[in-house]
Formats: sequence, structure tokens, C-alpha cells
Amino acid sequence: MTEVISGQDLIDAGMSQGKWFRAALEAANKALNDGGSMADALAAARAHQPAPTLPLRSDNGVTIHMNIRAENAHEQDNIEKVNATMRELVRTPVVRAAAIMPDACPSGPVGTIPVGGVVASEAIHPGMHSADICCSMAISVFPDASPKALLDAVHTVTHFGPGGRPRGAQIKPSEATLAAFQQNPLLREMVSVGIDHFATQGDGNHFAYVGQMRSTGEPALVTHHGSRAPGARLYERGMKIADRFRQQLSPETLRENAWIPAESEEGEIYWSALQAVRQWTKENHFAIHDMAAEKLVAKIGDRFWNEHNFVFRKSDGLFYHGKGATPAFDNWAGDATDLTIIPMNMAEPILIVRGSNADNGLGFSPHGAGRNFSRTAHIRRLREEYGADARGLSPNNIAAIMEKETKGLDVRFYAGSPDVSELPSAYKNAAHVKKQIEHYGLAEVVDEVIPYGSIMAGDWQSNAPWRRGKRRG
Repeated sequence: MTEVISGQDLIDAGMSQGKWFRAALEAANKALNDGGSMADALAAARAHQPAPTLPLRSDNGVTIHMNIRAENAHEQDNIEKVNATMRELVRTPVVRAAAIMPDACPSGPVGTIPVGGVVASEAIHPGMHSADICCSMAISVFPDASPKALLDAVHTVTHFGPGGRPRGAQIKPSEATLAAFQQNPLLREMVSVGIDHFATQGDGNHFAYVGQMRSTGEPALVTHHGSRAPGARLYERGMKIADRFRQQLSPETLRENAWIPAESEEGEIYWSALQAVRQWTKENHFAIHDMAAEKLVAKIGDRFWNEHNFVFRKSDGLFYHGKGATPAFDNWAGDATDLTIIPMNMAEPILIVRGSNADNGLGFSPHGAGRNFSRTAHIRRLREEYGADARGLSPNNIAAIMEKETKGLDVRFYAGSPDVSELPSAYKNAAHVKKQIEHYGLAEVVDEVIPYGSIMAGDWQSNAPWRRGKRRG
């Protein structure tokens, strides 16, 4: 009679019962039926045994490099919150090091990577590049244009707000980028949305900024946006994949910090998808710049770009996640120049910097001035300052705020209504951030773009069709 292995036999052999037992028993009994010994059968069963789960690291088990100092009480509170969330994050088993930039601020529940956070890990964490994958900066210099003409041209050709360009006005990415989407299982269904959202900039803190190079006086266009809907959808899929691994490998790890093992098939596909989305985003920036040039019938001089929400792999084999952090190490990408772009706010010069690859920054520099308060908290503070009633800021309040914060600048809002949560007072003091970049040796400022004007999405919800309909009723 052929011997049969039962679940109890596996338990007696020291294996822990679980869903995997069914496949293990099938493999064990097949080994016996094929003439193998009991030892062969148990070995076949153990091949299906899940890897032991990884516990969280103990407190203070990973170094966090603090490249930030408080200039006032509000900033001290912000730093304490940022430190607390990073302390929880670095308990994730595969994390090896972390750094906090001068522009850091919390961006979710405790344990979520803050804006201005850098994390080095053995694996890829979708939650650490966030939904706005490859949020990035791009600059083009227009030697023969005037700042006003350039801003007018950009306003004509760009697109802010939710959704994509309307049918009939869509612009296609390159065939190479579309092919990269079609060839990747995670992006294949996003080809259409990749076309819909191409040459758009979204909302929030994204902008088109026109100014003049301090070094030459030449006008320049700087754009800030990410990968729009394609990136957001890839992020959602990545988080689901990472969470499946989290449940198998480290159930104690926070869902926000779940990871995809880089050596897995899923990891290779996700890494490839990230590169395709990066390619899409770079083209997205320069499509807008090129359309502005065509509108002006002008030539573009120098141009370059860099992302600040992305994952980079260094020669040490680790994956460096920058959430609102600009790469400052040599050859951070195949198309990298030695210069990167750090904006502050619409009333301040944009910094052109050369990275210093500082160990204390894990090879990164800040991505901007950062916030001490959320958008909601900032608006609440403005309401208190300007004596707004329960209905909120009045048109007169908003006009006074705009006059105070944007005087002398050509500041435009694509939706028509200003978004006061994006005005200069919403951000940290630019001079302080710049001093901290120097103090911590994170980058060298080599030039600046002096502001002329800018375009942002604005408060597109205030005049949304559903709100207009509600007011009429």
C-alpha cells in the first residue's frame, strides 16, 4: 500500500499549519508516489513553507540624519512631528538609513514618510514615492523672449486642474513612451489615460513659473508637476502588490511602508513601470515648454530637469526613496546633468544648485521651502488674521492677501479664483531654508531664476459646475 502523508505528519515534522499546507501535502504525496523517501516528501513539503516573518526593528536601530533646525516655535513643533514619523518608519525591517531635509513636514499618519524625507532600503516602497510619482522640475531658457510674452504663451498652451485635455485637444506622448506603457503589465491599461493627461499640470502646488536668470538676464520657464493619472494609478497597483508581500513577510510593518522585493518578478515589473512613468513625465514637462516656444516662434537655449518624488538605485544596491527630496549625488540618472532645481515660493527666486552628495543627506538636497502648516490650517490662520467671518475669506480679504503677498508679480490662476493656500506665506521662510542648505552642505547655489510671474491651478472647486448648481438652487 502506498504511504500517504497527512497534515499531522507535517506538524509532527515541525511545520506550522497554514493555508500553504494544501500545496505542501500535494507535493509531498507526489514525491512518495514517484518513489521518493519520506525525507524526500518532507523536503518537497518544506519547499512550500512561507518564509519566516520579519519583526519590526527596535527603536533607534537605524540612523536618521537630521538636516533641519527650528527658526521659531512653529518650526520646532513641525520638526518634532517629522522626527516622530520617521522614527516609526525606520522600524521597517528592510530600511537601512534615513535623512530629513530642511523643508521637511508631515504628510500622513505617524510612520508615513514626510515630505522632505529620504529613505534607503533593500526594497522598493511605493508608499515612499507617494501617488505623485516623479513629481519634478524642468527649466528651459528662452534667450530671445520677453518674460511677459513667455508667460502669456505658457498660459495659452498649458492645462491645469483635474482631468485631462478635452477630446480633440489631446497631445500624444512619443511612440517610445507609448510602447513602454504597452509592454508593461502594470501600465498596459493606462495608454489611453496617458494620452488624456499628457501636457497637463494638475493642481495643488504645481506651477508654471517665468523669471529671468540672475546670471544672464535671459527669460526662463520652470514647470513643476508629476505623472498625473498614470502615476496615481501605478501607485495604487504598487501599494496592493506591496501589501500582499507585507502580509506574507512582515505583517507588523505599517501598510504605508510595505515593500516589493526588488528581486521578485513583481519588483522587476514595478521598477520597469517606474522608469516608463519617469519618461512620460519628462516628456510632459518639455511638451509644454516646446508648445510655448512654438507659440512664440522662439528658440530654446539650455534646458534640464530633475525629479524629487522618486526611487533611485545606487551602486551599493540599495533603493533611495526621495519624497520631496532632490537627488544630489553624481549620475543619479542616465540623463542627469550636474545641476538641479529647487523652488521656494512664487515670490522668491528659484535656486539652481549643484549637488554635494553629502553623507548626512544620503546624497539628496531639499525640493523646496516646505510647509509648517497644512493647507487647511494655513487658511484658518489667514481667516483669523484678516477677521473673516464664519463664511470664510471674502473677496476683499483675498484681494488684500494677494496685494500683500504677490505685489509686483504677474500671478495668475488657471481656474480664475486664487488659491490662497499656495501663496508665499503658506511656506517656510525661503532665506532660512537656503541658509540651512548651506549649513548642512547639501548643495551649492550656482544661479537663480528671479520671479516675473507664475500660473497655478487656483481654486478650481469654487466655480465647479456642481457648486454653481447648488448655489442656484
